[in-house]
Amino acid sequence: MSMKEISDLLKSNDMKAHSYRKMGNAIFVDTNLGKVVVKKNNVNDSIFEYLKTRNFNYYPDMLRTENYIISKYEDDALIPDEQKIVDMVDLVSLLHSKTTHYKEVTSDEYKKIYEDLLNNYEYLYEYYSDLIAIIDDKIFMSPSEYLLARNISFIFKSIEQGRKYIDEWFKEVENLNKMRVVVVHNNLNLDHYIRNDKDYLISWDKSKIDLPIFDLYNLYNNHYMDFEFYELLREYQSVYPLKDYELELLFILITMPDKIEFNDNEYNKCIEVSNLIDKLYKSNSIIEEYKKAKEKYK
Repeated sequence: MSMKEISDLLKSNDMKAHSYRKMGNAIFVDTNLGKVVVKKNNVNDSIFEYLKTRNFNYYPDMLRTENYIISKYEDDALIPDEQKIVDMVDLVSLLHSKTTHYKEVTSDEYKKIYEDLLNNYEYLYEYYSDLIAIIDDKIFMSPSEYLLARNISFIFKSIEQGRKYIDEWFKEVENLNKMRVVVVHNNLNLDHYIRNDKDYLISWDKSKIDLPIFDLYNLYNNHYMDFEFYELLREYQSVYPLKDYELELLFILITMPDKIEFNDNEYNKCIEVSNLIDKLYKSNSIIEEYKKAKEKYK
């Protein structure tokens, strides 16, 4: 994306560029008509057409060409992150509510999800078994290796628990012939939500039609250290209640251990192992809280 390309593109839309600033994959441009953001057009146009039919217009005004998207730049209001994340969850639940539909499926589609998850868990079990065997053979462990060795039983317990959840989940869905799907933003983090005169979601490059839980899973992976996810899940469910088997699939995903690659400096490896353990503890805590709440209201 050259400056000349952007300049020509803006001129063709009656805009004159005054200054440019690159951030990540976006170019921020001050023009005679105000500030705009220019990005490569990786968005499926049918998603926006569908959102229009569903009266969901919580994204910045934009011009789309074959290769680029020009969006109006929206200032973000100064509100606490704790409030901002709740507002974003409310907006995502609205997105899912407005775009819900059911597609006909065969048992093979649920079976494929089941087999893919099971294979992932089997791979992680073999991976961590081999890794801990190598670490145990060492005379002196590095701090990151010692941290992993101290917590390896919890990692294996999470894997075993995940396998159990998968089998239970598949028994519930194997005879279903419909699947609830929505538009998922698929790139949720706090930087992609703007609060101004109204709410906006930005960065729709990865959006698609899929299961609603994938937005929650994505949000959890990006912010599990920052916020109480169980409370955010409750907030989401107050607008868009998930079915039991959808929640169970979400729990399967969040209890799946991340794969650690021991190819960084020791400081970063310690952080990576620590984050893995923290995430698994948080995931298990969320599931326990959910089970207690469910028992309470039986």
